[in-house]
Amino acid sequence: MRKVSLLVVLATLGIAPSAFAQDPRVEAGVTIGWMFADGIDAETAIVAPSGVYDRVDPKDSFKWGANVGGLIGPNAEVGFMFSQAYSQLVVGGTNEVEVGDMTIGNYHGYFAYNWGDIDSMIRPYLFGGLGATTFGSVDYATALRTGTISSSTKFSSTWGLGVKVYTTPKVGFKFGVQWTPTYIKSDEEGWWCDPWWGCYVVGDAKYANQWDLAGGVTFRF
Repeated sequence: MRKVSLLVVLATLGIAPSAFAQDPRVEAGVTIGWMFADGIDAETAIVAPSGVYDRVDPKDSFKWGANVGGLIGPNAEVGFMFSQAYSQLVVGGTNEVEVGDMTIGNYHGYFAYNWGDIDSMIRPYLFGGLGATTFGSVDYATALRTGTISSSTKFSSTWGLGVKVYTTPKVGFKFGVQWTPTYIKSDEEGWWCDPWWGCYVVGDAKYANQWDLAGGVTFRF
C-alpha cells in the first residue's frame, strides 16, 4: 500500500509542473481613454432664427471599454469587446448647438493577432471586428418645445492596434488606438448605367467615426 501511495505522489509531482506551465487560454482587459468623434452632413440644411445648420456630430468625450477573448495558440485571439462613451449630440453650421446628452455604446466580435512569444514582456497587437453601435436617446429642450430623439442602432466595424506590456506573467498594461466607422445612411448621388446590368441609382454612404486613444489593464489566465 505504501508503494502505491508513493507512486501516486511521485506521479502527481511529475504532472503538476506541466499543468501549471500551460499557456494562458483566456485574456481580458479594461481600458479608459478619450474619443474623438465626427458625424455626418445633413442632406438638407435647416434654417433657423439663430443660423443655418447642416451637420450632426457626437461631441468628443471620455470613453471606457472592456474585452474578453479566447487565445488560439500563442498569437491568435477571438473574443468580444464593449465600449461606452458619454457624449452630447451637437448640430453645427453657422455655429454649434449642444442638443442634449447622448450615450454611445459599441458591441463587436473581434479577431486579434499578438506578435511575439506567449511569455514575452512586450507584445504588439492588431485587431479587427464587426458588430453594432448604438446612439442613445437624446432629451432636448428649446424655447418652443421639448422632446426626445429616439435611440438608433447601426452596423459598424472596428479596427485597432497597440502594445501590451506585461509586468508579471498574468498582468500587464496596454496602450492603443482604435477606429470605429459606423454606417448611418446612403444619399442618392445619381445614376450609373452599364451595358450588362442597365441603370441604377448610386448611393453616397455616410459614416460616423470614432477615434479612440486609450490605455488600461490586461489579464491572462
